[in-house]
Amino acid sequence: MHAEIDYYELLEVERGCDDAALKASYRKLAMRWHPDKNPGDTAAEARFKAISQAYDVLRDPQKRAAYDRLGHAAFANGAGGNGGGGSPFGDNSPFSDIFSDIFDQFMGGGGQARGRRAGPQRGADVRYDLEVSFEDAFHGAEADIALDVAVSCEHCLGTGGKPGARVQNCSTCGGRGQVRMQNGMFIVERTCPACHGSGSVISDPCDHCHGEGRVERRKTLKVKIPAGVDDGTRIRLADEGEAGPRSGSGGGQAGDLYIFVHMKPHPLWKRDGTTLFAQVPMSFVDAALGGDIVIPGIDRKPVEVKVPAGTQSGRQFRVRGRGMPALNGHGVGDLVVQVDLETPTKLTARQKELLEEFRGTEGGSEGCPKSKGFWDRLRGAWDELTE
Repeated sequence: MHAEIDYYELLEVERGCDDAALKASYRKLAMRWHPDKNPGDTAAEARFKAISQAYDVLRDPQKRAAYDRLGHAAFANGAGGNGGGGSPFGDNSPFSDIFSDIFDQFMGGGGQARGRRAGPQRGADVRYDLEVSFEDAFHGAEADIALDVAVSCEHCLGTGGKPGARVQNCSTCGGRGQVRMQNGMFIVERTCPACHGSGSVISDPCDHCHGEGRVERRKTLKVKIPAGVDDGTRIRLADEGEAGPRSGSGGGQAGDLYIFVHMKPHPLWKRDGTTLFAQVPMSFVDAALGGDIVIPGIDRKPVEVKVPAGTQSGRQFRVRGRGMPALNGHGVGDLVVQVDLETPTKLTARQKELLEEFRGTEGGSEGCPKSKGFWDRLRGAWDELTE
């Protein structure tokens, strides 16, 4: 790449462009011509060095003003830029600044992460899965749960140090809690291995928690289960998660405990929101003649369903207000009872005799509308095939 090519032309910007446009164009071109993306391409490497030199000049207001007045002659004696021969990967290089900004924005810092000091670290949130019966979900209940979490060290009262110990700035990360490493074209930050992200160390750490201010223990809690909880309901207990590091000396607060509810299967009921479903077997005689079904309700009171004569298998009956309560007490759902007809598998001689007598007097399929409709449709289809 010839050294006298106009810097604005190299960066593909207009002479009056602002800093944002200059930076955006350089970022795009640097990514395109970087040697790591063009291995073995000497022309790409030369182009990359040239645009880095151009950006180094134009991003500086004084150098840019001199270049606008005198062009390349302003730096004929090596007064500006990196002379085209310096490495563009140093800590003060424009390329390093660009990718440091990208990383900071990716981490949510909006370009302000550099120089930021570490603050108190909050303890981790904890998840606990709890199985709840239909009855407990209906009435509400209390449950004792046990979990292993990090709690404040009782020996140092969460300070992390012995009596008289001091909290000192971490010398490895300078108190930032993170160290920065450069890998090729990327700048990567990771948690400081010396202070584990806290930004500080204890001069004389506690023998039991080794300076963390917390140890792992089994903790037992009594949890209130509100009426109306359903599968997937999440119950949050604030500050019942893991303790923050060195909470006894101004460290972070504890995390939260999230309890996820799972409904235990029930032999009678199924559930969809606040609606309960129950499948009840019924003999074909009771279905033909009509009768009553009585089942226990989830509220421990009997539920009576009147079944009219001629009821078909699968018919559903809705009982208002006998389902599950809504969470937070906003009403009660319904109970839906589905009748499933059951055919006896063992008959006495007398029962068979009576059924044979019934079959001889039922008058074909006239008393069974579904059967009559089926045979009528089949007969019509057969007539069409034989015409």
